Amino acid sequence: MGAMMSNVSVLNVNLYGEPIGTLTNVGGDRTLFAFTDAYIENAKRPTLGLSFKDEFGTLQTEFRPYQKRVMPFFSNLLPEGHLRKYLAEQAGVNHEREFYLLWALGRDLPGAITITPADDEPWPPEVADGADDNRDDHRENALRFSLAGVQLKFSAVMEASGGLTIPASGVGGSWIVKLPSREFAGVPENEFSMMRLASLVGMNVPAIDLIGIDAIKNLPEGIDKIGKNAFVIERFDRLSDGSRVHIEDFAQVYGLYPDEKYGNGSFRNIAQVIAAEGNDADIIEYVRRLTFNMLIGNADMHMKNWSLIYPDRRYVSLAPAYDFVATVPYLPGDATNMKISRAKVFSAFSTDELTHLAVKAAIPKKMALDAAKETVQSFQEHWAKEASHLPMSDDVRSAVAAHMKTVPILDELS
Repeated sequence: MGAMMSNVSVLNVNLYGEPIGTLTNVGGDRTLFAFTDAYIENAKRPTLGLSFKDEFGTLQTEFRPYQKRVMPFFSNLLPEGHLRKYLAEQAGVNHEREFYLLWALGRDLPGAITITPADDEPWPPEVADGADDNRDDHRENALRFSLAGVQLKFSAVMEASGGLTIPASGVGGSWIVKLPSREFAGVPENEFSMMRLASLVGMNVPAIDLIGIDAIKNLPEGIDKIGKNAFVIERFDRLSDGSRVHIEDFAQVYGLYPDEKYGNGSFRNIAQVIAAEGNDADIIEYVRRLTFNMLIGNADMHMKNWSLIYPDRRYVSLAPAYDFVATVPYLPGDATNMKISRAKVFSAFSTDELTHLAVKAAIPKKMALDAAKETVQSFQEHWAKEASHLPMSDDVRSAVAAHMKTVPILDELS
């Protein structure tokens, strides 16, 4: 028994700093999640996520084991793509071994979750894919970098679509910094312009800014050759005093792994959850954001680009807006990449398609159409007034102007 036990590693899953469950690696990269008895028995318990409730609202407590990856809810807390590979390298872990990645990065995750070793267990040397030296140094490295304090390697910035996204602590709070893209010109300027427009149209947008690359410390050499500016947005899962606000994205809600974020979800699915769990203001805000992103031609509104937030720790609200980018200038075409209600193309976004979504999601039809109408009209007014002053490039401006005319709801509700 003793020899077997030594293969078992336990991580505490903490919510607002209180342990509510454990992730156990039972050996052979199999992991199991369980809630603590205290959390299960607490009638006023803070909500970890909607996916942990059954259809009657009762907490689910039985979970199957997962191999190599952890269950989707926890997998979605980890970075994706190049950033994950880079951080894994910094921590000396194989980027597919998610239990150990959570161990390395668990003190700075999205929302109010932290993941810490249960018995102050030392960092396990056997995960170090052939690397030597002290694991604990590696762990510090990974964490400091995730707080934007480590010199980035150039290779870490070669994300395909948007440049690298890094959390940073700076003046007055916590920010997400998005660097320029190697592949597409002017993404930070595009995102700043679209988010600014969304806020003018009345959507809930966090504080945003466009800052010169030269104002950011510890960036790789040569980033300034890719673009002049970075887009920054205030994190809504951190308060100014450093405390954490709990959030979850819709991949977590639906139990999807990050690589299933387009194909296995739909805008109707998101609407169903917001209609069931949120209030009228959330529903109206959702329809407005959906309409806005159809008009600007954003084909990247996948399940991880919508989140819920827990202002009172128990009940959800739609989290503030993020990741509004017009993708049509870079990837022309009609595909929305995620199903609306029946269709998967911008040219199908009509009052009829929106009505279908509303009826299927149990949203009052008039509420949905009124919200869309208000958005279309406000969008047209602000586009006419502001488009020429916003820092997007002429290519982006003309691509969006041409695209919006192909979205039927524009004419129908003008």
